[in-house]
Amino acid sequence: MTLSVTDLSIARGGVPVLQGLGFDLAPGQALVVRGPNGIGKTTLLRTIAGLQPPISGRIEGAEDCIAYAGHSDGIKPTLTVTENLTFWASVFGASGICPALDAFELNDLSDRHAGNLSAGQKRRLGLSRLLVTGRPIWVLDEPTVSLDVLAVALFADAVRAHLGRGGSALVATHIDLGLDADVLELGPYRAVPRAVDDFDGDFL
Repeated sequence: MTLSVTDLSIARGGVPVLQGLGFDLAPGQALVVRGPNGIGKTTLLRTIAGLQPPISGRIEGAEDCIAYAGHSDGIKPTLTVTENLTFWASVFGASGICPALDAFELNDLSDRHAGNLSAGQKRRLGLSRLLVTGRPIWVLDEPTVSLDVLAVALFADAVRAHLGRGGSALVATHIDLGLDADVLELGPYRAVPRAVDDFDGDFL
């Protein structure tokens, strides 16, 4: 399944941030999104994941194909690691959680409540959810936050394995993950600021 984005314009808080953006993300491909803080990386990924509507443009191939990992780890603190993954596996109809536990080295933590994990361990658990979704397109917003060097390597290995299975990944990150990936620089797509006399247009 190829994700195709055509002539996309998006806004944050009613203010346009990116315009005229387009790209294709094919099976087996990784695309790294780059740009300075505030340019609209998170807004772009949220829009592609279907969490907010674009101003204009087309997003094709995303329906029921995207697994999104944002800034929140998306875990339930009162459940154990195993219970968290089992819950998400049941949501997506996955058959088992062992590959997710193995990929992020969570087996020794499997019976620990998520609320008692360190920030890095919580992040590993949150990212391991990707492996039980069964969805081919991973959309990832700063996925390595709170991870140490070894955990970053585990994550990069998980992405490579996903690509090797014919999946794809759209990743906003400031670090080099060592992936064979193309880069999408958002600078050229920065939206032109509205004219002063069009201020009311943000609220219409």
